Amino acid sequence: MQLNNQEMKQLLFTFLIVSLFANGHLYAQTQEDSVKLLDSVTITSFLRQGLQESLPDEQGSYIFGGKKSETVRFRDIPADLTNKIGRQLFAKIPGIFVYDMDGAGNQVNIAARGLDPHRGWEFNLRRDGIITASDMYGYPASHFSMPMESIERVELVRGTGSLQYGAQFGGMLNYVTKRGDSSRPFSVESINSAGSYKLLSSYNAIGGSIGKLRYYAYFQRKSRDGYRSVEHTDAEAEGISLTYTPSDKFNIKLDWARSAYTYRIPGMLNDSMFHADPRQSTRSRNYFNPDIQVPSINLNWQLAAQTQLQLISSAVLGRRNSVQFDKPVNIQDSINSNTHAYNNRQVDIDRFNSYTTELRVLQHYFLGKRMNSLTAGLQYMHNDLHRTQLGVGTTGSDFDLRLVQPGWGRDMHFNTRNLAVFAENRFQVLRNLFVNLGARLEMGETRMTGVLSYYPEDQFPVNIRHHFPLFGANISYKLRNQAEVYGGMAQAYRPMLFKDLVPSSVYEKVDPAIKDAKGYNAEVGFRGHSGALTWDVSGFLLSYQNKFGTLVYTAANGDIITYRTNIGDALTKGAEIYVQYDWRLGAYAAFSAFTSTSVMQARYTHASVKSGNNLVNIRGNRVESAPDLISRNGVSIRYKKASLSASYHYTSKTYADPLNTEKPNATGTVGLVPSYGLVDVNAGYRFNNHLQVRVQVNNLGNKQYFTKRPSFYPGPGIWPSDGRNMTVTAEIRL
Repeated sequence: MQLNNQEMKQLLFTFLIVSLFANGHLYAQTQEDSVKLLDSVTITSFLRQGLQESLPDEQGSYIFGGKKSETVRFRDIPADLTNKIGRQLFAKIPGIFVYDMDGAGNQVNIAARGLDPHRGWEFNLRRDGIITASDMYGYPASHFSMPMESIERVELVRGTGSLQYGAQFGGMLNYVTKRGDSSRPFSVESINSAGSYKLLSSYNAIGGSIGKLRYYAYFQRKSRDGYRSVEHTDAEAEGISLTYTPSDKFNIKLDWARSAYTYRIPGMLNDSMFHADPRQSTRSRNYFNPDIQVPSINLNWQLAAQTQLQLISSAVLGRRNSVQFDKPVNIQDSINSNTHAYNNRQVDIDRFNSYTTELRVLQHYFLGKRMNSLTAGLQYMHNDLHRTQLGVGTTGSDFDLRLVQPGWGRDMHFNTRNLAVFAENRFQVLRNLFVNLGARLEMGETRMTGVLSYYPEDQFPVNIRHHFPLFGANISYKLRNQAEVYGGMAQAYRPMLFKDLVPSSVYEKVDPAIKDAKGYNAEVGFRGHSGALTWDVSGFLLSYQNKFGTLVYTAANGDIITYRTNIGDALTKGAEIYVQYDWRLGAYAAFSAFTSTSVMQARYTHASVKSGNNLVNIRGNRVESAPDLISRNGVSIRYKKASLSASYHYTSKTYADPLNTEKPNATGTVGLVPSYGLVDVNAGYRFNNHLQVRVQVNNLGNKQYFTKRPSFYPGPGIWPSDGRNMTVTAEIRL
C-alpha cells in the first residue's frame, strides 16, 4: 500500500494522538489516589460522553459476543442531526465512507471496508430491528428517511455477525428510536432548527407511560434550499410506537413510521463546470420523491427462565417517484427550437411491497457447569417490486408525474420469496474464553415478469434461485481489566439486483450464467476501557467474489454488445482504530479527544472490464470509492453547562471506475476523486434540564469538494458537496 505525503502526515498525526492517549493513560495510573477520590457515578456521566462502545454479548434474541460491534448515542455527540451529516453521525465508527449527495440529508449514503455507499445498500438496514430496505433482493437501498432527532443511538455489527440477521457484506446497521418516558404519563420534546440556505426544521414528539402502555409519537416538517442554485427539499416524517406489557414475561409493540420528501435535483457537473462554479445547476426540472411507510408488530415472550422468543412481522410499502430530463451533463436541458418548448421528461415509478416475518429464539443452557447460549430462527420474505420506467412525461418545470403518452418502456415485476434458517451457539469453553459457531441456509427464488418495449422477452433471465449455506465462527477472550480480544470469520453474499439483470437497451445482454456475488469477512481485534481510556483496534479482510460489471464483444452483424456478467474478484484488507481519552479539568470541566481511523487497501485480485472494444485485466487496480485512508479526529471541552467541540475529517483520493482512470471525461463520470479534509465546529449551552441550544458550523474552511462520481441516480457526473454552512438548534423537553 502506498500513501502520498498528505496521507502520511495525516496517518502520523493519528498515531501521535494514539501515543498521547497512551501516555496520558500511564500518567493516570500513577495518580491512583486522586482517581479514587472521584464520585464514580457522577464523574463517569460527566466525562465519558459520546463514546463509541461495543454492544453487550447478548441483546434481546441476538448474540453479539466475539463480533466487532459499535454503538453511538446521538444525543451525546456534536453532530448536525437535522441535516444528517454522515461524517459527524458516524465520526466515532472507523472506516465509514460517506457519499455526500445533498446537504439536506435526504439520504444517508455510507459504506465500510471498500463497499458501495449508494443508500447504504451493502448493509442490512434496520430500525428497532425492523428491516427498512425497500427490497432486499431487488433494490436493497433504503428510501425510508427517518429524522435523526427520533433516534436514540445507532448500532453497527460488522459482517462477521451476518449469519443471525442476513448475509450482507457490510453488516447490520440498526437505528434505535427513542421511547416514551417510563417514569411519567406525559412528556413533550420539541427540536427546532434554522440555518443556512433557508433551513427550517421542526421535530415534535410526545411520550410517556400509562399503566401497562408505553407510547411515543413524533412528526417532523423540514424545508431547505440547497448549496447549489435551484436545489430545494421539502420533507415530512411521522411515527408512532405503542408497547403494551401485561406482565414481566410478555410485551407487544406496534409501530408505524412514514417518511416522504420531494427533492428538486440541481443536476450533475463535469470537471470544468465544477472548477468554474461548484454551486451552479444544470437541471431545473428534475425531481425525486420517495414516500415510504414501515409498519410492524413485535412480540417478545419470556417462555421460561432461560428461554426467550421474539416474533416480528413488518413491511416496507410505498413508492419511489422521479421525473427528470435524464441525459448526460453535456446535453443541455434547453428549449427545443422545433417545438418552442422543453423536451419531454422521463417518468419512473417504483412500487414497493416488501413483507418480512422473523421468528427468533434465544436459549440458555448448561454444559457441565458452564452456561451456553443458542439463538436460532426463521426469516421469511415475500417482496414484489413493481417497476414502471421510461414513461414519457410532460414538458413542464414543476413536479408532475403525468404521462403524455400511455404505457411504459419498462413495466416489470420482481417477485421474491425467500426462507432463511439460522442458528448460532455461544460456547463458554473456559471462564473467560467463548467460541461461537453459526450457520445460515438461504432458500428462495426470484421471478421476473413483464415487458421491456425494446427487448425480446425471452432473452433475459426470468428466474433466479437463491439456495446456499453460509457458515461462520467467532472467538472472544475477556481479560480481567475490562479488555477483550476478539475475532472471527463469516461468509456473506450479495444477490443479483434488478439493475444487474435488466438490460437498459437492445445493445445490452445479460449473461445467462450470471450469479450472486459471494465472499467472506474476517477480523481480529482488541478493545476495552481502563479508567478514562477507551479503545477498539482491529484488522480485517473482506473477500468479494463475482463482482458485477460489464464486458464487451462484437456480434456477428457487427454490433458492439455490452455483456453484463461477473467481472471478477476483489480483496480489501486493513485496520480500524478507535481511541478516546477523557481528562477531568477541575471540578466542573472536562476535556476529551478521539481518533477514528481506517487504513485499508481495496484491490482487484482477478478481474477484467471493457475499455472501448477491448478487455483489460485490472488485477491490482483500486476498487471504486474505496479510499486508502479515512481519519476523523476531534476534541471537546465542557465547562459546567457549556460545551465546545471541533473535528477534522480526512478522506484520501478514490477512483470512479475499475480502470482507475485519472483524466476525467467530458461528462465527469470517470476520473480521480481528489482527497479532502474538512473542519466542523459545534458549540452548545444547556440552560437547564428543559432547554438546550446548539450552534453547528459545518465545513468551516469552505472546502469545495465532491465525494463520488455516480454512474446512475441522480445522474452520471460530479455532485458537489456543501461548502460552509451553519445550523442553530433549540431543544425543549418538558
